[in-house]
Amino acid sequence: MSQPPDVFTYTFPNRLTLLVERMPHVRSAAFAFALPAGCAYDPPAQPGLASILTDLIVRGAGDRDSRALTDALDGLGIDRSESVGVMQLGFSGSMLARNLPAALDIYADILRRPHLPEQELDAAKSLALQDIQGLEDEPQAKVMTELRQRHYPDPLGRYHRGTEAGVSAITIEQVRVYHQRHFQPDGVILAIAGDVESNALRDQVARLFGDWKPNPPPAVQPARNRVGSGHIRRELDQTQIGLAYESVPMKHPDYYAARGAVGVLSEGMSSRLFAEVREKYGLCYAIGARHDMLKDRGAVVGYTAGRPEVAQELIDRTLHELRRLADGVTDEELQRVKAGLKSALIMRQESTTARAGVLASDWYLLDRVRSNSEIQAAIDGLTPTMILDHLHHYPPKNFTVVTLGSEPLNVNEN
Repeated sequence: MSQPPDVFTYTFPNRLTLLVERMPHVRSAAFAFALPAGCAYDPPAQPGLASILTDLIVRGAGDRDSRALTDALDGLGIDRSESVGVMQLGFSGSMLARNLPAALDIYADILRRPHLPEQELDAAKSLALQDIQGLEDEPQAKVMTELRQRHYPDPLGRYHRGTEAGVSAITIEQVRVYHQRHFQPDGVILAIAGDVESNALRDQVARLFGDWKPNPPPAVQPARNRVGSGHIRRELDQTQIGLAYESVPMKHPDYYAARGAVGVLSEGMSSRLFAEVREKYGLCYAIGARHDMLKDRGAVVGYTAGRPEVAQELIDRTLHELRRLADGVTDEELQRVKAGLKSALIMRQESTTARAGVLASDWYLLDRVRSNSEIQAAIDGLTPTMILDHLHHYPPKNFTVVTLGSEPLNVNEN
């Protein structure tokens, strides 16, 4: 597939890639940095280290202390965020397009010359520990976090905040070593969308990051085995159920068929899980499934919850609907799914923030950027036969199931 003509792409000698999409009809601009330094790179004895670093890194950089840095970012009107993924750390922001050059100057300091102040470490650790402990009060988040850890082989399923023991033991020296080791340009993606000029941005990025020396860390080596299904015993009004099974990544030829299959299950109030399990039998309030991806693998991930006395029937009927997909998909169901996928395609064109995120995600997952016409053609070309062929090769089976409640449930694999 060819690169969209309206997306400027340039990879610098140090392997940092700049992606720029000009959107002349808007006044804003957005950027998204993606650095290969996510929680999968946390040392085994220091889970949560990448997360602590991401918190500390915006508490002073370059010639600005924490207050001055915050004031400078606020003064530019930047709506910013920091995120910790499995493989990547994300730093993004949106603002008026005229303020983008100044914002990039500041982020060069943040990424390359952070203060990482020792006096702020305890506050960062306290926030992380609150999040970890808060999982115990959020049953849905708890069961889905546990599901990810059990379904994907370590370190691909890690909770980004780490563990209480790991976070409590982190030192400022470890944070600074992690930054020195993992913040380097090889594999970094900088995606920008808005009313901007690509050549000027290339020159600025060359000035800010061109002398950044590459030093890529060793590749993450996932474990051969995964933990598998399990039960967390707790007295709750609702038994929480999370499940996952293997699917395909975005690079796979079956990707859109996989998305179509999940859409039949869980796209709107006419979807099978909603109509059959929730409405027909009244077994739950919330139920749904989504397609989850890493670069080299994918999964279908589902969630539901119901009263303990109906929880076994709930999981049985949910698994029945998953398996029943292979019996056939109707044209009406497929048209509904196509409409939903096209709506998502329109949404990704709505804002500069969304566009910058899509550019970075596509480049990471595909090593290229998809055009809207390519996606539209793939959606339009979906047929029931394509979905059934996909389900033949990737049937719902070998489930990882995690339950949270008073009693474990039986999982019928037939």
